[in-house]
Parts: sequence; C-alpha cells; structure tokens
Amino acid sequence: MTGALSLLPFALLGAILGLDVVSFPQAMLSRPIVAATLGGALAGHAERGLLTGVVLELFALETLPFGASRYPEWGSASVVGGTLFAAYGGAGRGAFAFAVLAALLTASASGLSMVAHRRLIGRWAAHMRDELAGGSALAVNALQLRGLASDFVRGGAVTAAALAVFGPLERAALDAVPVGAPSSRAVLAALAVASAGAAVWRVIATTRGAPWLLVGGLLAGTGLVLAR
Repeated sequence: MTGALSLLPFALLGAILGLDVVSFPQAMLSRPIVAATLGGALAGHAERGLLTGVVLELFALETLPFGASRYPEWGSASVVGGTLFAAYGGAGRGAFAFAVLAALLTASASGLSMVAHRRLIGRWAAHMRDELAGGSALAVNALQLRGLASDFVRGGAVTAAALAVFGPLERAALDAVPVGAPSSRAVLAALAVASAGAAVWRVIATTRGAPWLLVGGLLAGTGLVLAR
C-alpha cells in the first residue's frame, strides 16, 4: 500500500470526501461511518471499514463545526482508518486500535491543513478585491473554482501522506508489539463511548427533561440488547 499507484484510488476517495466536509456538496458523505466504510470497501473489507467508522463517529460527535471554528477533518481521516483496518485487520494484535489511532491523528493534522487552506483562499481573495467588490461574476467563479480544486488536492494529499506513513508503521507495530485485540478494542470502545456521551451531555444538559429522556433511552436500549 506504499506505492504511488496503489495509493491513488484511496487518495482520490479521500480527496472527494475531504471536499465534502466544507466545500462541496456537504452531503454528509464525509461522516466517519460513511467515509471509513467506503475506504474499507475499496480495500476489500467493507465490514472492517464500517466497524472503524462506527468508533470514529463516536469521537466525531464531539466536533461542532460552526463558522470559522477549528476542528478535525473527518472525511479524509476516516478513509485512512477504514483502509488501514481493512488492509491489516486480519493480522489481529491491535490492528483495529492502531487504525483508529492513525485516523484520529490524521483528523487533527488534516484540520490544520483546512486552516492553511482558508488562509490561502483569503490571500487569493485579497488579490482579487477590486474585481470582487465590483461584482465581477468571473472573479467570483474563478475564486470558487480555485478553492474547490485546492481543497480537492488538500484532501487527496492528506490521505496519501497518512497512508504512506501509517501503513508501514502499522505493519511494523503488528510485528513487534503483541497487543491483544480484544483488550485493545474494549479500551478503545470505552474511550469512544465516553467521548460521545460527553458530547451529547454537553448539548442536552441545559434542556429541561432531556437528561432523563437520555437515561431512559439508554436503559431501554440496554434492556433490548440483553433481551436478545
């Protein structure tokens, strides 16, 4: 998975899903549960990608992407996580935990790349200030197309770079560190649930009656699972 040609399909997928986060079309394709599943499917194991996406989605619930706030970029990062677990999940020994960790690190780095991209768009807009202020449709269209193209390149570059770095690292780690898969998955699931729970609680804590409804829903869901 480290060759340029083998990385190209995943880079293209990461570019498309990274574009969906903010630029276009914002169709929720970049949500981890979708993006990681697509990455896993492209690598030959959609179910492993789905499992990765479910856990990443719990972490992503903490993200509130409003306005110009800084936040992790989950589209490209989830492709990385789903792809890595699909590629190395058969090796066991912590492959799942490593894939999720790689996705979380990629999401943070890709979030920084989005900040750099916004600054780049700002510089382009400053150079075109007179045309934009004059209502030039050509200038507006040119700026938007340049922004879309550069964001597409950004997402693809992040995906390719992350896979090129984390792919060999995961292979080496699985050979060197005998981490038990069940225990690592349990710890990871607990962290993800705690993160998601904190995010949900932050949103509903001040809403009258909502905390009790949340507790009731959790108890009902637990009861249904235990009854099966």
